[in-house]
Amino acid sequence: MSHPRAELDPIEKASIDELRTLQLERMQWSLNHAYNNSPFYRARFDEAGVHPDDLKSLADLGKFPFTNKQDLRDNYPFKMFAVPKQQVVRVHASSGTTGKATVVGYTQNDIDTWANAVARSIRAGGGRPGDTCHISYGYGLFTGGLGAHYGAERLGCTVIPMSGGQTEKQVQLIADFEPRIIMVTPSYFLNIIDEMERQGLNPKKSSLEIGIFGAEPWTNAMRLEMEERVGIDAVDIYGLSEVIGPGVAQECIESKDGLTIWEDLFYPEIIDPVTGEVVADGEPGELVFTSLTKEALPMIRYRTRDLTRLLPGSVRTMRRMDKITGRSDDMMIIRGVNVFPTQIEEIILTMPQLSPHYQLELYREGHLDKLKVFVEQKEHIGLDSNQQEALANTLWHKIKSYVGISTQVMLCKPGQVDRSQGKAQRVIDKRPKS
Repeated sequence: MSHPRAELDPIEKASIDELRTLQLERMQWSLNHAYNNSPFYRARFDEAGVHPDDLKSLADLGKFPFTNKQDLRDNYPFKMFAVPKQQVVRVHASSGTTGKATVVGYTQNDIDTWANAVARSIRAGGGRPGDTCHISYGYGLFTGGLGAHYGAERLGCTVIPMSGGQTEKQVQLIADFEPRIIMVTPSYFLNIIDEMERQGLNPKKSSLEIGIFGAEPWTNAMRLEMEERVGIDAVDIYGLSEVIGPGVAQECIESKDGLTIWEDLFYPEIIDPVTGEVVADGEPGELVFTSLTKEALPMIRYRTRDLTRLLPGSVRTMRRMDKITGRSDDMMIIRGVNVFPTQIEEIILTMPQLSPHYQLELYREGHLDKLKVFVEQKEHIGLDSNQQEALANTLWHKIKSYVGISTQVMLCKPGQVDRSQGKAQRVIDKRPKS
């Protein structure tokens, strides 16, 4: 007998008309809930001269104002909540690297919705009830660990709540507990693979069959590297704490063609990041989400700063989003050229002598912004100084040709580039603060 959670949710198989009808009904509820229960949203809507009753169709959402990360910081810690504090059963917060942390809250219904969304995501990624799932996302205020944990339990998995760090122990537990699924940031998974090899283990002989990777942008080239080195299916999961946490969208294992957005819970738009105008599906721009069922912290037109585009559904009715190409706020502008770390990563991964461990350092020389690229050569590749210089020159030339900027390439020995135990810090900004 099949486990009930092994089947698709009915809404995953619904027609587009059924989906749009449900979205409109839920969006009207969400706007009313925000307006009636959150002083922040009431003031914001009144200021913009809009009322929830103005939403007659999904297209009317464009009349409503945006919400952004600064709004959460300005209302720190709990002023954006739309339920009394005693109904909030859990609080999470972002790391708050710039200014105050962004705080999010959940009612019991929100936690259940989130667990279901992540369970659906793991199911779409190839996970099944009864699988053992090793979770290396950080636990605590970061939403990754507990979000993945509750979802895996909801699906019916055996959960190994390892969290991040202790890489040697990660490898030991994978060897001893034989999980089928790992949920982890892709940059940290590369550390785990390196550690397996350092210990003389063959990653391809591990029990792992599925990697569900999120919390940072990663490329198809990195997917191929992880799949080839470990013999797994590597799929993408997307989320952000402000919208709920991981499980907003998930790549389906049978297609690996971008992330299916769970549109019954989160309504997506793509906007021009400069003008704020909504652009057509298929056009690139900044991703915006409106929560359709959240109680504690409704999010109306939240600007994620993630750059992508919306695509029609493939193996589900719901629309897909392309892989994140970067963020409108981690974009580096170097001598007038827009540069994303993922562009440089893609080039590095085309060069078999280089490992995927890299870091970019922004600095200023005179009045000019410049970029240093620190990248490790692969283990066991013996290169003399002339070959190293030639390799660095090749990478310099490729970046110049494909990205359009000159960089300084610093070839490092294996292990020299700082390792992350969570989200990789790809860009170090050493420019003087103005």
